[in-house]
Amino acid sequence: MAINKDAYRQFQEELAALDKDQEKRRTESKEVPKERARREFLALRERYKLSVADVVAFFPEEEGIVYLQGLIAAAESAPPRKRRVSRKVAEQD
Repeated sequence: MAINKDAYRQFQEELAALDKDQEKRRTESKEVPKERARREFLALRERYKLSVADVVAFFPEEEGIVYLQGLIAAAESAPPRKRRVSRKVAEQD
């Protein structure tokens, strides 16, 4: 009984895709649930080009306020970036 080579190749590709999906699930299962939810949320926000106002309007008012407060706190707690001085400016001084 001869096996069609195209069917065999397609079967091998499907097996490889299943293995890849299984590896991805294993990696995601090690991820902290809160971090996974955050990553998925940000991906959806990016995919649908949602603004902060869209996101806040989606939540009940109290949760929207908490979300905005979290954004503000994250922005304030981020360490300030040091300004780089170009070599030409440094050499002139």
